[in-house]
Amino acid sequence: MIDRFLLASAALFGFVGVGAGAFGAHALRAKIPPERVASFETAARYLLLHAPAILAVVWMRTAGPDAASETAAGLAFVAGGVIFAGSLFALTLTGRTRWGAVAPIGGVLLLVGWAALLVAALTAPLRFRVF
Repeated sequence: MIDRFLLASAALFGFVGVGAGAFGAHALRAKIPPERVASFETAARYLLLHAPAILAVVWMRTAGPDAASETAAGLAFVAGGVIFAGSLFALTLTGRTRWGAVAPIGGVLLLVGWAALLVAALTAPLRFRVF
């Protein structure tokens, strides 16, 4: 069940990242200040960067016995991506700067995800092949 959730999250991150990137590049540029467009593009980029990271977590989880650090990495990536990108999207679209204070929470969760993935990479048995 967690693997399906993570796969769906990775697909959604990719979908929203591409759509938001296009929206920011075409629809927002003429309507909002450049620094807010930059925040929107950062949010889209971070979603796109973390979609394959979540896929890597699923790959590691399905290649052998489940490790808690792999699960933690995937869930931290999802929560961090939603909070980080969501707050930057909200900041961009509303202009309310208080949303900028929420983004670091998401950023910390993304870092937690990468740290958990590092732990999984260093401690998991070598039970899978790349090709």
